[in-house]
Amino acid sequence: MEAVRVSTPEEALAIWKEGGIALFVDPEARVREAIRPEVIVDAIMAKRNTGTDRSQAGLVVGVGPGFRAGANVHAVVESNRGHNLGRVLWEGEAEQDTGIPAPVGGYSEERVLRVPKEGLFKALREIGDMVSVGEAVAQVNGVPLQARIRGVLRGLLKDGIKVEEGMKAGDIDPRGERGYCYMISDKARAIAGGVLEAILHSLKDPRFRSA
Repeated sequence: MEAVRVSTPEEALAIWKEGGIALFVDPEARVREAIRPEVIVDAIMAKRNTGTDRSQAGLVVGVGPGFRAGANVHAVVESNRGHNLGRVLWEGEAEQDTGIPAPVGGYSEERVLRVPKEGLFKALREIGDMVSVGEAVAQVNGVPLQARIRGVLRGLLKDGIKVEEGMKAGDIDPRGERGYCYMISDKARAIAGGVLEAILHSLKDPRFRSA
């Protein structure tokens, strides 16, 4: 399934009429007022609420920490790996961010690539590449960002963007399966299932008004 990048609400409506998926690049969600969606899902994973409020749509779902169901959103979907991953909460909050990546293949923090200094990010390798320990996968103002484990480069920031020291730049999958880079992960699938559950529940609940 592919999405089509659009710039205006009119373009989006045309895509929707054809049964397609419209994709906006709109960090501030300004298009929301023009489209007035019935459902809003805040899944940017900022670990905090950046302005999403349940008054913005008939159903507003927040993914992960930073939201309180019944207060600033209608529902929260748990994003932390474990027994409650993907669970829909109609009251309260998701588990707090631990700051520790979930283990994959026995590696946790080691698999995460972090920006060494503030500056301009330059990618040296591509998603799907196999990298070795000590290999430079990117650089920031000439300072190399090196892999700490061997594996497949599963995520990497876009080349040419401004970055801050310590921010996540990508991650390495030690399992070495290149195909995983282009598939929906188990975590993403569980979270998406929770979002779908919340939407289906709202369709039968008279408390949720239409936007």
